Amino acid sequence: MKLLRVGTVGAERPALLDETGVLRDLSGLVPDIDGALLADDGKLARIRAAAASGELPELDAAGLRTGPPVGRIGKIVCIGLNYHDHARETGAAPPEEPIIFMKAPDTVVGPDDTVLVPRGSVKTDWEVELAVVIGRTARYLESDEQALAAVAGYAVAHDVSERAFQIERGGQWDKGKNCETFNPLGPWLVTADEVPDPQALGVRLWVNGELKQDGTTAEQIFPVAEVVRYVSHFMTLYPGDVINTGTPAGVAMGRPEPKPYLRAGDVVELEIDGLGRQRQELKDA
Repeated sequence: MKLLRVGTVGAERPALLDETGVLRDLSGLVPDIDGALLADDGKLARIRAAAASGELPELDAAGLRTGPPVGRIGKIVCIGLNYHDHARETGAAPPEEPIIFMKAPDTVVGPDDTVLVPRGSVKTDWEVELAVVIGRTARYLESDEQALAAVAGYAVAHDVSERAFQIERGGQWDKGKNCETFNPLGPWLVTADEVPDPQALGVRLWVNGELKQDGTTAEQIFPVAEVVRYVSHFMTLYPGDVINTGTPAGVAMGRPEPKPYLRAGDVVELEIDGLGRQRQELKDA
């Protein structure tokens, strides 16, 4: 299934994109797309049955904003330097264990919402990423099978980063990762049954129409199953939590000088096979 949330900021309603591309209203069945729903197999089964029967009312998509596909996210766990090609372009050695940092849930915006260039920024960068959405409580997982069983689905994430804040201002990476609007998510949460192999997805990003990133999740140093298993040994993962699994080569930081960092007026578009497409216009904060 392709689950999403549509409507104005803070007032999104749950919806489903059916197999013919028609937007369907889920608000008569569930109050939201969130961790509580993703952990409830019975409610998910009812949504599937209603979608198959054709009984879900159609929504007019014209002019309707698409919000983040998951509401009330508990935490966003991010994996740094998780693509072989990205490590090469930045001159970094592949990590021996996953690099973990966090993003605050309030960085999440819809897939087509405005991204704000922070005040004082000179190195705002792009990063298209596969997001993993957790569907059941996971702690101390022992196998890849257990890890994948904990995954509710997948989405497109844009891990926007300010490199000067991240690297040159001291401390940890958090200052360059948690600026307002720095995690567009969506358009859809695609349930795990529709993604048989998360390591076989094309990942692409354009800036002002120019292709900048053109990779594949096959390049991940630590695949999705290993990432989920690993993270569960350091923190408990709950339904509705999100893991951003890293970005392929092609970011501004990895390019020759003068590096083409983002500015107000730029347009970024990104997509992952089967998971939909995002588009953001940048403005000054």
